[in-house]
Amino acid sequence: MIKKMWEIKSLTIEDKNYPTLLKEIKNPPKVLYYVGEIKDKENCIAIVGARRCTNYGKEVAYQIASELANAGITVVSGFAPGIDTMAHLGAIENKKRTIAVLGTGLNEKSIYPKSNLKLAKKILECGGALISELPPATHGTKYTFPLRNRIISGLSLGVLVVEAKLKSGALITANYAFEQKRKVFAIPGSIFSQTSKGCHFLIKNGAKLVENGNDILEDLGLKIRAKRREVEGENKEETTILEALKEGALSVEKIIEKTNFPASKVLAILSILEIKGKIKNLGGQIYAISDR
Repeated sequence: MIKKMWEIKSLTIEDKNYPTLLKEIKNPPKVLYYVGEIKDKENCIAIVGARRCTNYGKEVAYQIASELANAGITVVSGFAPGIDTMAHLGAIENKKRTIAVLGTGLNEKSIYPKSNLKLAKKILECGGALISELPPATHGTKYTFPLRNRIISGLSLGVLVVEAKLKSGALITANYAFEQKRKVFAIPGSIFSQTSKGCHFLIKNGAKLVENGNDILEDLGLKIRAKRREVEGENKEETTILEALKEGALSVEKIIEKTNFPASKVLAILSILEIKGKIKNLGGQIYAISDR
């Protein structure tokens, strides 16, 4: 079934299914290769950021992607480790469509990073798409990844930068968005964090500071509002751990420190909360509240 699903197709800029917004940019791809489904018109928002991101960045990317996806928005990102991966996960773990724009060909041997092959298959299972302007079997170079960023912004009504250094691929995407007259959004962070320097630079230069998905939807004039649910514990121990996580993602060690529970109890409760869908493991035993 996966082999049948993984069928690389192509369309030209003259094709009626070629994405309408992408046609409007300077130097749009003459040919798009894709796996999955392409739509000529849909409301897309890009979420991009650092590969080496913080736990805060992971949580923000996942949460806002979840909110947007549940509001009917298609999340677009670049399939890279870090923020991009968390953005795609925020959509697919809510069974929603997301688009990954790659800087390589779309055959399995060329796709980068290989660690995201399982993610690619989940994207397809949820009705999403993998897109590239590069023919199959094309390997990525230092030029192909920055160039594909114009497609990420070109497909989208706006671009959200979650975390980025001053010199980064995410800022390249934001610059393309400014050039393409798309909205640019940025997440504020600590003034001491290098991965927030790029976001603060964007905010100083016209990007809108946002804190949640609704900020983006309202700025774009979209009527659909992202819904949030309150996550509550079913007993004192669950409530204590959820309260500790309300200020942001934490490692197991920090949760133990904040709750004063024994390690064995914390691990047991975390497992139960994860099964119930109340928390999310962001990787590396870092936990955050789901659907906050």
